[in-house]
Amino acid sequence: MSYGRTFPLWRDAAPHWAAYTRHAFVAGIADGTLPRAAFLDYLAQDYLFLVHFARAWSLAVTKADTVAEMRVCAATARALIDDEMALHVRICAEAGIDEDTLRATEERAPNIAYTRYVLDAGHAGDFTDLLAALAPCVLGYGEIGCRLADEAGETPYRDWIETYGGAEYQELCAEVGALIDGAVARRLGERPEESPRWAALSDRFATATRLEVGFWQMGLAP
Repeated sequence: MSYGRTFPLWRDAAPHWAAYTRHAFVAGIADGTLPRAAFLDYLAQDYLFLVHFARAWSLAVTKADTVAEMRVCAATARALIDDEMALHVRICAEAGIDEDTLRATEERAPNIAYTRYVLDAGHAGDFTDLLAALAPCVLGYGEIGCRLADEAGETPYRDWIETYGGAEYQELCAEVGALIDGAVARRLGERPEESPRWAALSDRFATATRLEVGFWQMGLAP
């Protein structure tokens, strides 16, 4: 599924994109070799991550210029809270970890670095700054999920794969890609690559991508 025009340009210019989307943690999800303890630790950190990302998408509502932009941002925040976080809660509950325990998890440094970077991009910058920092997460997970849905064999992490590779999440990614295209064109013009702001936005995307690599690596740390 296409995620728009802007995303591939940012993705192809991000030097750490392959390290993010084809990280050893992702490979372990795909073939089932990722230790269950590592996956559950990742889910606990990602639960906290999603809390902050829901706040960031809610901030995007206040940064938006149009009702259409507000609608997509609000829908994305809702999807994070009602769908992704619910997946984390359900899987962890099956392992005997309740939501109160997830909320009480100590936030690790790579998680703090990534989420606060995105929130700072939104508070210090405009709507496009925030979208550039948010895009690697939502669209990267869409790319990973779509690929693993086709390639992954028998794995205990099928629920995770089907969430991000499924039609509902893929449709959300398409909507976010269109949101980014429209926002960039509205603010930078029809040839955004020629805008003086293009390099800075691309750098925001690349930095967030590098922080995604750190998040996966955190999941492999003892």
